[in-house]
Amino acid sequence: MAQKFFSADEQKQISDAVHLAELKTSGELVPMLVCESHSYPLAAIRGGTLVASIGALLGSPMVARQFWLEPTNVWVFLALFVPLFLLTNVLIKISPGLKRWFLSSSEKDEEVQNSAFAAFFTEKLYKTKDANGILIYISLLERRAWIIADSGINKRIPQEKWQDAVAVITDGIRRKEQCQALCKAIAMVGDILEKEFPIQDDDRNELHNLIIR
Repeated sequence: MAQKFFSADEQKQISDAVHLAELKTSGELVPMLVCESHSYPLAAIRGGTLVASIGALLGSPMVARQFWLEPTNVWVFLALFVPLFLLTNVLIKISPGLKRWFLSSSEKDEEVQNSAFAAFFTEKLYKTKDANGILIYISLLERRAWIIADSGINKRIPQEKWQDAVAVITDGIRRKEQCQALCKAIAMVGDILEKEFPIQDDDRNELHNLIIR
């Protein structure tokens, strides 16, 4: 899903947007796109249990009558519940759209932020010369974005400063204008960084301009 989210031309536009932003600041911007921030096994269990319970409760009386059994026969209920649960469980696991229905907003926020922090270190954004790497992390399943800056930036710019750029990204994804939205957010981040971290004579590009996982 992540590999197809941006076309080759859009990926170039994003890379160019990062390049333009970095012409104004010594900060190192890295947009990163992932399919999901967590596998969410509990979502499949929740969904499977809910759908199978409703299906078995509604279907049990009809099936029981066919075999001259009581409508509340527990074996009929289980005979319907188990296959419905297994089928729904598999469908939710392979369908991001279905999985999203069984996730709470707080659960998505937490996992996206945790995954963004992990990506910051696994992608080695902390290894820049001036501790000025900044990750623009986008997770498609959750339709969430999070921006993490290294210690050099955090000393001067609070986390709240990035929220407008995050909102631009998430709103753009909902409107299916993801490329334009991300390019705009990159420019916004670049403008914020320029005031505190202007470009320097010896500046060089130390990180990738776009990561897709």
